Amino acid sequence: MATGVRRCATCLGETVMNWKTLEFEHLTARELYLILRARSAVFVVEQWHVHLDADGHDEGALHIFAAEDMTRPMPIMAYARIQPGDTEDPEVVIDKVLTSPARRGDGTAEVLIERALNTISERWPGRVVRLTAPIGLRGFYEQFGFRKTDGPFLDHGTPFIGLRRQPRGGGQPMFSGLRRERGGLSVVSTFELL
Repeated sequence: MATGVRRCATCLGETVMNWKTLEFEHLTARELYLILRARSAVFVVEQWHVHLDADGHDEGALHIFAAEDMTRPMPIMAYARIQPGDTEDPEVVIDKVLTSPARRGDGTAEVLIERALNTISERWPGRVVRLTAPIGLRGFYEQFGFRKTDGPFLDHGTPFIGLRRQPRGGGQPMFSGLRRERGGLSVVSTFELL
């Protein structure tokens, strides 16, 4: 499989973030450590979801993340994991979606999901995309074409729903227009769990 290394610096607000899309074997040891640290900080500590975050699905996944200064202890500002599916379950899964508390509400989460969907449409065109999310994020994901398919159900005491996004036809826009302006940036309300 091709490496799929894409690196891009993007300015959101006043801080430049370096965006990367990497397969597991192309992550440096430091990048992997910082990603796992960010996931633990949000999912285990902040959200109190006591679980084994290193769940055995990272090696076959694609990792999209944005980092600021990599010398800082917590430089990961946004992260999502993409699992490509297989012949038995061909749907592409986006999971482990997070934004740093410092980047919530500034458009970072929106950029993350747009990057994930663009990557999926390039690598796995025509595939259904699936995710689960806290019920309060339904509107956020609906602006990207996701529709509720399951739930609500409790996951570690938090109500979640399952959402799916059907593949887009050639003439359809990728994203609907539920964005609002804030200081020249197009952003959405991302709710505190994202």
